[in-house]
Amino acid sequence: MDYPSRAIQYLIDTAPLYAKAKADRMYLEEYRKSIKAQLMSQSGTEVLGKQETFAYAHQDYIGILEGIRQAVEKEENYRWLMTAAQARIEVWRTEQYSARMEVKATQ
Repeated sequence: MDYPSRAIQYLIDTAPLYAKAKADRMYLEEYRKSIKAQLMSQSGTEVLGKQETFAYAHQDYIGILEGIRQAVEKEENYRWLMTAAQARIEVWRTEQYSARMEVKATQ
């Protein structure tokens, strides 16, 4: 398999992984809001600031934040690997164009 075909196949193979990583990250970001609301209601106080403090300090909320961190890392890893594959394709195209121009110049 030639160089650009491998890069293109990599993009095809990685696209669903990237999509899932992004969906997971977005889900966790929204789920974080639900967890915060649930924890605030469990805080045992009517004072909004104390409810938020309770929620933000709770292990369940901190666990969601860790999940978001991992999801963002995974998503960004796939995104940059796909960007690198696209750059490889562009380099190959430029090299092919340069080679054609050299051939024309020598004719």
